[in-house]
Amino acid sequence: MTDSPSHQATSKGHRNRWMILIAAFKLGQALLFAAVGVGAVRLLHKNVGDVLQHLSDHLRFSPESHFIWFINYILAKSSLVNDQMLRRISAFGFIYAALDLIEGTGLYLEKTWAEYLTLIITASFLPLEGYEVFHRVTLIRVSLLVINALVFFYLLKMVVERAKLPQDTSSSS
Repeated sequence: MTDSPSHQATSKGHRNRWMILIAAFKLGQALLFAAVGVGAVRLLHKNVGDVLQHLSDHLRFSPESHFIWFINYILAKSSLVNDQMLRRISAFGFIYAALDLIEGTGLYLEKTWAEYLTLIITASFLPLEGYEVFHRVTLIRVSLLVINALVFFYLLKMVVERAKLPQDTSSSS
């Protein structure tokens, strides 16, 4: 059995709270991306503009609302969305949901491979998230960048600490 810092906590009868929190975040992301995939599939062969207009009418947004410019922008851009794009969005949503599900489950079970997988995937998205924040600062973008940076540095710390532990090479006396 690998004797990583996260596994040491388990051997003492306590779970690593931070690993469970990261796992919950990844599993929440999996649900979000699965919902995006399902939503895109449900929009196939429909006029996206009409669906969004119906939704906007149903939600009864006030003309003075701060969201009205966003809704108008989305309605104007909805004509660009076709079935091919919806298929790509759904495929991306389901693939990313599967990755998050694998990461979250592995982290919850405190598997070393999940720490490495999450570390690699999180590191690969940090430059893109940094670019997005640089391009346009929003609370959501900054929050996601900070959360993912914290996850990255915590997992990096876990992996480095594990590498520093003496390896147990003795099998049995």
